[in-house]
Amino acid sequence: NGTRCGEEILGYGRAEKVLIGGVLTMLTLSTICGNLLVVISVCFVKKLRQPSNYLIVSLAVADLSVALAVMPFVSITDLIGGQWVFGQFFCNVFIAMDVMCCTASIMTLCVISIDRYLGITNPLTYPVRQNGCCMAKMILSVWLLSASITLPPLFGWAQNVNDGRVCLISQDFGYTVYSTAVAFYIPMSVMLIMYYRIYRAAKLSAAKHTITGFPRQVEEESLDCVAAALKLQREVEEECSTRVSRLLKTGEYHQRRQRKNQSIFKREQKAAATLGIVVGAFTFCWLPFFLVSTARPFVCGVECSCVPLWLERTLLWLGYANSLINPFIYAFFNRDLRTTYSNLLRCRYRNINRKLSAAGMHEALKLVEKPDADMAEFVL
Repeated sequence: NGTRCGEEILGYGRAEKVLIGGVLTMLTLSTICGNLLVVISVCFVKKLRQPSNYLIVSLAVADLSVALAVMPFVSITDLIGGQWVFGQFFCNVFIAMDVMCCTASIMTLCVISIDRYLGITNPLTYPVRQNGCCMAKMILSVWLLSASITLPPLFGWAQNVNDGRVCLISQDFGYTVYSTAVAFYIPMSVMLIMYYRIYRAAKLSAAKHTITGFPRQVEEESLDCVAAALKLQREVEEECSTRVSRLLKTGEYHQRRQRKNQSIFKREQKAAATLGIVVGAFTFCWLPFFLVSTARPFVCGVECSCVPLWLERTLLWLGYANSLINPFIYAFFNRDLRTTYSNLLRCRYRNINRKLSAAGMHEALKLVEKPDADMAEFVL
């Protein structure tokens, strides 16, 4: 066993170490900075401190924990060719941190997809139930479930592989199936189902919430009004004023309804696009690693890994890259997060809340002015 695992140790030249070290250091530092921005933004900017963003903070904390507690040790191990030099006790601690933080990140993504789906399908009732206490319970459940995957190797169900040179998570068949299913396959299935349902809702909304003009009844009633005016001026003036008032109210009603439909449609489109990119990036980053991890004990046995070390490390770092891109995906679709990032990076800490409020007010005024302009055009 020791010889077989030892044969997997790789050797790098000086130039290769510099290149690999530079890439891994950049990846680690970028992950730390990106997720720190999320935590600082939501915790210190009043407008962002709302229950719907608590899950994003939990995701950022999980990804930040991966960058601080896992990536540096993996980087050092890779730079010396894959040999574990931190001892057997810390091997178990390291694997526990790695599994718990990565699983918490993956499962938080799953809960976010469920939260977005419920927010889209129940826009009136869900915000009432979406409070800080409810979110805290969901986040606590995510971390406890993540810990349930971490604890078995520490309490004797399945021992991690550590022969003094290699530190590898337990290859026990039952534990491998359990851990990969709970940590990846079940969350991925839920995310795909939620994305499909949100996409379907957006597609149905595109057909249902069609933007239309005023009813044809407007033209007919206007013609009736003009014809009546030629017969009896005085009586029709009152009738016309009554009908015009009713038509204007009808127009305002249709405008409000159109605006509401547009808002619903845009929200569904945005949710579908955001979740689609999140699911796509998540699957691309983690699927290859978990496929190899699931098949490894059945192909190689439970004593050690027969998968080439360079392939294992490449797929592992591809999975870690998901922790880097998560904060930027959400910032891309969230104007308030983008504005906060921009101000923090430019050291403009003051009046961030005021700027966000001003931007929100500007958007609201645009929505109000647009239907008013449409109504003026109709009257003219």
